Amino acid sequence: MVSTVALIAVLSFIIPMCFTPGPNNILCAAHGSQHGFRSSMPLIFGMAIGWSLLGLLIGAATVIIEENRSIFDALTYVGAAYIGYLAYHIATAGPMEEEEVKNRLGFMTGMVLQVVNGKAWVHFLVLMTSFGAVFGYGFAGKVALVTINLAFGLPAVMTWTGSGTILQRLFSSPEASVRLNRICGLALLGVAIWVILPDSLHLGTVGV
Repeated sequence: MVSTVALIAVLSFIIPMCFTPGPNNILCAAHGSQHGFRSSMPLIFGMAIGWSLLGLLIGAATVIIEENRSIFDALTYVGAAYIGYLAYHIATAGPMEEEEVKNRLGFMTGMVLQVVNGKAWVHFLVLMTSFGAVFGYGFAGKVALVTINLAFGLPAVMTWTGSGTILQRLFSSPEASVRLNRICGLALLGVAIWVILPDSLHLGTVGV
């Protein structure tokens, strides 16, 4: 049986991490503002699959990964560079009518982003090492933790995508649409810069 206190502790970690700004959430908001909610679903599902597979991988290899900090350092910089590339991709996009098909991101982009998302690796390492025994020892307990993550992570990115579609309606003219792209691109660039900052400078947690 899972104790109520332990479950509350797990949710207190997972929910803020899922809903606060992070690479996935900011990218979904930007993509939703450009292409709408429905066109963003392949990207969202790619993120969900990649996020869950990453969680299962870390759950199965927590000890090995924990003892090789250099893996995180490398992923942090590779991930920041990839997020920066996506930020440029969005910030330099034209009005939605011109860019709707050309710059639409899909399933594979969502999956690949998780591989280089250093903060996602740290998120799951902390989760597996600090709360790994909440649902019992063994791989089954890790699967339960990943499932709970998905239960909150998927609604989180959908919520951020929906907020982006609302912004798109507010910035419906071509000129305003370009300005919105610049704002979203700069926001994602800010996430990339935040990712490579030393842990001592992080004032809070970054979500998905």
